[in-house]
Amino acid sequence: MVYLEVCSNSVHSALAAQDGGAYRVELCDNLLEGGTTPSLAQIQIARQLLNIKLNVIIRPRGGDFLYDDLEFEIMKSEIRMCGKSGCDGVVTGLLNPDGTIDTSRTKELTGIAREYNMSVTFHRAFDRCNDLFKGLEEVISTGCDRILTSGGKNSALEGAGNIRKLIEQAGERIIIMPGAGITEHNIAELVKQTGLKEFHGSFRSAFPGKMQYFNQDLNDWKEDKQLLFSDKEKIREALKQARKTF
Repeated sequence: MVYLEVCSNSVHSALAAQDGGAYRVELCDNLLEGGTTPSLAQIQIARQLLNIKLNVIIRPRGGDFLYDDLEFEIMKSEIRMCGKSGCDGVVTGLLNPDGTIDTSRTKELTGIAREYNMSVTFHRAFDRCNDLFKGLEEVISTGCDRILTSGGKNSALEGAGNIRKLIEQAGERIIIMPGAGITEHNIAELVKQTGLKEFHGSFRSAFPGKMQYFNQDLNDWKEDKQLLFSDKEKIREALKQARKTF
C-alpha cells in the first residue's frame, strides 16, 4: 500500500485532502516561502473537522534552517501547542552552519513531541544538508519517524536515484517520504524508480474567486481572481496512479 500526505495551505485544502483519500495532512501557511507554522485557529479547526491524521509544520519563518535561541523557543512552544490541540505529529528541520543536521536541537524537539505522543517528520531542510547519506544517519539518531526529501534535487523525480539509495540505507529504521514536484502524472514513474511507500504533495488547482470588482490600477489585481487550494480530484488520481504499481 502507498500512502499520501497532502501539504495543505488552509483548512479548505485539508478537507479536500480528506475527501480525496489522503492518509495524512501536513498543515502549513505561506507555501510561497516553503511553509511556515499556521495559526492556532487553523490548527484547532482542522483538528475538529478532520478524521485523518494531522501533522503541522513547525517553522517560525521562511529562509534558512539555522535558528537562533529566540526562534528555537518559539518552535518548542509551537510543538506544545500542537500537542495540546490533539495533532498527530509535527514537521520540522534544523541545520548547523556547516550544513550538518542539528542533532542536539532536533532531539530536544522530538522529545517534546513524544510527551504528547506525536510523530516527528524531518522536512526538506534535509535536502540542504552537506551529505544526504550521513545526514540520514544523523536524523535517525534524533528519533525522528520520517524524512521528507527530494533526494537533494529540485524535484523528487530528478532525485529519484538518491531517494532509492536513501530508502535502501534507511531500511525499517525511518520512513523516506519523497516530495517536491510530484503530480498525478508522474507519481507512477516515481514509485517504480524508488519503491516509495509514502509520498507528499500539495496537488493544488486554481479555483475561481467570487469577487466582482477588481482595482486594475494595481499590478497584481489578477491574483484576486483565483484561489489556490488542494484539488480532491488530483489527489484521487495521484493515489490511483501510485497504487497501480502494486
